[in-house]
Amino acid sequence: MAIVYQKSKGLTDVELHYCPGCTHGIVHKLVAETLEELDVLGNTIGVAPVGCSVFAYKYFNCDMHEAAHGRAPAVATGIKRVLPEHIVFTYQGDGDLAAIGTAEIVHAAMRGEKFTTIFINNAIYGMTGGQMAPTTLVGQRATTAPLGRDREHYGSPIRMSEMLATIDGAAYIERVTVTTPANIIKAKRAIKKAFQLQIAGKGFTMIEVLSTCPTNWGLTPVEALEWLNNNMVPAFPLGVFRDITAEEAK
Repeated sequence: MAIVYQKSKGLTDVELHYCPGCTHGIVHKLVAETLEELDVLGNTIGVAPVGCSVFAYKYFNCDMHEAAHGRAPAVATGIKRVLPEHIVFTYQGDGDLAAIGTAEIVHAAMRGEKFTTIFINNAIYGMTGGQMAPTTLVGQRATTAPLGRDREHYGSPIRMSEMLATIDGAAYIERVTVTTPANIIKAKRAIKKAFQLQIAGKGFTMIEVLSTCPTNWGLTPVEALEWLNNNMVPAFPLGVFRDITAEEAK
């Protein structure tokens, strides 16, 4: 019988620990498929963060390294500089990347470090109980903001893709989501391009993925997808924010 579809060789057989409806699993699948299609699994090193995806080292079928909270870009920098022929990526959530790890990601982009970051933005701290994150929307409730994020008191959510796109060392920055089959296809295309540009030695690349957190949002998986489309996408517009290949073509 002809095989129509099968699990990517880029994933191990370890059962994922994520909550029902969480989109981490979809993104894992896209990254794994990309590494397999590019034929770089045996030459790839991933860096897992602290957060919901802290166990990512169990799931990707390539060499993996665990980093302290927020320090994945620093670890990836060291790996890539020592082993420049390897493909290196970090997989980070918004609490890890946009809070405790802000300096690391900004300066990695500033230096043009040649690794790829997969940034999962679900607008809340997932693993530790639903606290307000730097990406939490104005008015969105969290355990540390039970009445909702107040702009005057807490400020506005940070837009990491827009900010990093202003840095010369960034080669490719795109924000995607995985709420529909069409969006999943677009996300896969963006992830693949980011890794292809790393292979070409163009500089720092990052794909931000707007993701759901049904558990801490207090919604069903279906409701969470709708909430993301209705609330997160307007606050965090999808699209390409920096593409060095487009600039080079001018």
